[in-house]
Amino acid sequence: MITDSPAGGGLLEAAVRNNAAWCAAVCPGGTFTADAWTSPHRTPPYYPDAVSLSRGASAAGLAAAVDTAAPGCSVKDSYAVLDLAPAGFGVLFEAQWIHRPAGPPAGTGSSLHWSRVGSPAELAQWEAAWGDGEPAGLFRPGLLTAGIAFLAGRTGDGRIAAGAAANEAAGVVGISNVFTAAGVPVDEAWSGALDRIAALWPGLPVVGYESGEDLEAAARHGFAPLGPLRVWLHSP
Repeated sequence: MITDSPAGGGLLEAAVRNNAAWCAAVCPGGTFTADAWTSPHRTPPYYPDAVSLSRGASAAGLAAAVDTAAPGCSVKDSYAVLDLAPAGFGVLFEAQWIHRPAGPPAGTGSSLHWSRVGSPAELAQWEAAWGDGEPAGLFRPGLLTAGIAFLAGRTGDGRIAAGAAANEAAGVVGISNVFTAAGVPVDEAWSGALDRIAALWPGLPVVGYESGEDLEAAARHGFAPLGPLRVWLHSP
């Protein structure tokens, strides 16, 4: 059973496993064990080659399970306890796992019209807005499943001005890839996306991870910290 207490560890573990499930969906071909999800092949940009699932995961084992010969290999140290320096990795960034209780956000909400992406063409538009340019094919149409939602906030003329991705796994909903177009306050994205998540998955807490100003924005919308994480990048 997932606890609402960060000290209980249930929500932290759920956040970690939810994020690993999201990485596995975006990066097919990986393998789950009790301690980690790993991909033997280089993953797409912005996605790790491995995600530790327990505090007992082996740094040497994770390094051996991924392709360090290809540039850009990274490992998500979900509990910020691994030492991957001996395997040629350095810390790329640190962040904080976060969670908020189930339910829509308080306040006036977003001024944009929010909906769930429902077609490959819409998904390409969403990815182009997220990437501030042309879609790169990172998010495949096969990701348009019941357990994954790409959420789009549109202006009156139909332009996607904000968005987020959400996935249901491990008894929680993960939120990621939160974005806004230039000139649109980031709070528009958090308010609108959380409102849609509450409608799609009522009763489920929301988890994710953020750092810096994005962490501050999440806190304004009801998120609290669960624990630290690190992402390590291999340096040839």
